[in-house]
Amino acid sequence: MNWVKEGDANSKFFHMSSRQRRNIIDMIQVDGVPVEGVQNIRTTVFNHFATLYRASTVVQPGVEGLNFQKLSYSLAGNLVRPFTLEEVKQAVWDCDSFKSSGPDRINFGFIKKIWQELKDDFMRFLMEFHRNGKLSKGVNSTFIAVMPKVDSPQKLADFRPIALI
Repeated sequence: MNWVKEGDANSKFFHMSSRQRRNIIDMIQVDGVPVEGVQNIRTTVFNHFATLYRASTVVQPGVEGLNFQKLSYSLAGNLVRPFTLEEVKQAVWDCDSFKSSGPDRINFGFIKKIWQELKDDFMRFLMEFHRNGKLSKGVNSTFIAVMPKVDSPQKLADFRPIALI
């Protein structure tokens, strides 16, 4: 009742409401023309950043004329042999337990804790990759969010895209 009567600027409700209001993009200007509506803004933002980050033809340095050591046939064969459970477990255990949580908030510490339950699924996934050379759809997905660079963004150049991998 006190909160209703007097208000509380430090309450969780106030911050969430304020943040939600700040994060809404209800209008954006493109070449001086205002764009409104969720779908129109979404399409405009997508097209802008897709164009901005489209791969361009860049001259890459070549490796012609460089002397590389060659692997023996036995070492080269190790590069294409299937992964073993011991190798996969060692790779997981070599990762920091508390870094790189994904969008599902799962980190390597959690994976290590439930390794006995996950190891068969891990191996099935890696064997499928080894057999086909392709990752399952969605494994390499990235969400793009736009963060304002200025207090009152009006144009798409006023936003910075960040990747949420």
